[in-house]
Amino acid sequence: MAPLLPGSAGSPPRLRALLETARPVLAPGCYDALGARLIEEAGFPAVYMTGFGTSAGLLGRPDVGLVSMSEMVDNARRIVEAVDLPVIADADTGYGNPINVLRTVREYERAGVAALHIEDQVAPKKCGHMEGKHVVPVAEMVEKVRAAVDARASSDLLIIARTDARAVEGLDAAIERAARYREAGADVLFIEAPQSVEEIRAIAAAFPSVPLLFNYAEGGKTPPIEHALLAELGYAIVIFPIATLLAATKAIRAVLAKIRADGSPINVLPDLPRFAEFLDLIGLPEIRELEQRYNHSEQEE
Repeated sequence: MAPLLPGSAGSPPRLRALLETARPVLAPGCYDALGARLIEEAGFPAVYMTGFGTSAGLLGRPDVGLVSMSEMVDNARRIVEAVDLPVIADADTGYGNPINVLRTVREYERAGVAALHIEDQVAPKKCGHMEGKHVVPVAEMVEKVRAAVDARASSDLLIIARTDARAVEGLDAAIERAARYREAGADVLFIEAPQSVEEIRAIAAAFPSVPLLFNYAEGGKTPPIEHALLAELGYAIVIFPIATLLAATKAIRAVLAKIRADGSPINVLPDLPRFAEFLDLIGLPEIRELEQRYNHSEQEE
């Protein structure tokens, strides 16, 4: 958990360093700061800020390009400030042309993310596992990647280039696009929505020495795959974007149905975290310590 007082804890590990020491780096998705703290509590090395979950959490709407860059950056900043883990963030299409991408990368970097991914969809984009996607010309995305690399103030920020071309142009074209994005300077490649284990293998074979991101996309077009195979194939980062969102939806539905049926939460209380336990999770002990530090004037009176 990131402390409220600056400098009272060490810096979070850099994602680049993690990739050099342990693969794959597992990064469950969250859409708010509380979810990020739960991911940290569970012992994961990184957090993924999901655009799908952010759209659902902030707007109650699907991931179809409705959330603005500033809203995404604000959400990323809150998540970064809540945990001592590197945060990987969805930056959609970069929110415009290469000039817009310059500003997008600078804003995300100021928010403190460790990595961000931009994609080659036509705006307004759609979730990578939805139908009806379209992609921009390769040359346009190449310039966006070049702009993203040029915009960052520190090489510690990883630029992840995502292509959604598998659904539009086929796997071979998606691999060719990814190779162009790597040539343009992308640190990590993200080929969205392979549709079989054979395709997952083919992507890994095409980029044996390049860090690859695998999107588990629970329930999406990509089939479930065992961790051992992803590790064997050398995927560098694995994100699980919506497991927490789906789990929270199921749990909230269940507790609301019970309260409505009973007219009281009395029968669900035994299944909920204790109030004191939840206060510990969200940092009340730190607040108590800070109150003691800054209450000298009251003591003197």
